Amino acid sequence: MTTPLLEIEDLHARVGEKEIIKGFNLTINPGEVHAIMGPNGAGKSTLSYVLSGKPGYEVTSGSIKFKGKDLLALSPEERAREGIFLCMQYPVEIPGVPMASFLKHSLNAVRKHQNLPELDTVSFMKLLKEEGAKLGINNEMMKRFVNVGFSGGEKKRMETLQMALLKPVFSILDEADSGLDIDALKVVSEGVNSLRNGENSFLVITHYQRLLNYIVPDFVHVFADGHIVKSGNKELALELEESGYAEFIAK
Repeated sequence: MTTPLLEIEDLHARVGEKEIIKGFNLTINPGEVHAIMGPNGAGKSTLSYVLSGKPGYEVTSGSIKFKGKDLLALSPEERAREGIFLCMQYPVEIPGVPMASFLKHSLNAVRKHQNLPELDTVSFMKLLKEEGAKLGINNEMMKRFVNVGFSGGEKKRMETLQMALLKPVFSILDEADSGLDIDALKVVSEGVNSLRNGENSFLVITHYQRLLNYIVPDFVHVFADGHIVKSGNKELALELEESGYAEFIAK
């Protein structure tokens, strides 16, 4: 019997005094792609922050297991080293830190955690050039500070490059299509799809069905008022595109 990669049971979480996640349940097995769709304010991004361990998001009850471990007992850094990756809706800028240096240190931190030898500069730069070329990222971009002055499409390509290098077993794509034109959307989606295998899994959070034309999910869930209210296959996304979320929004 397959051990679930991620198990969320009766999760409740709040920001300040406001409860955002209200009795959320979800199981994701290795190799699966799950999409979460829903209206603004439903709690989709809050869920991604809770899973990645962002400070300020308090879990008040429920449990999350990742690879059989208590995820809530791990720091954000430990979660990242264990193989959780968050592709943010609005990637942050880190002035003064060159992109290549950031990626090299990130990759070697993961390799050290996996008891693998760290890559030297020559080996890393060769790998970086190979993976960057697949996403249309040139060497000049690698010399720039992390996300500083990057367009929305460039930031999303860089996050896809991080996934390609770090090879996380569980990636959360929080509105990865935000700010992308159709060409950038195709490039990023192709990059994500190239990483899919029978072991790693993805949670795709989006408002719109268009992203799911490129990253086709195994399961689609409607998220409203802090929990899943309906689940189905990829056809459910098409239904939502036609009917919207009105029936799921509390009056």
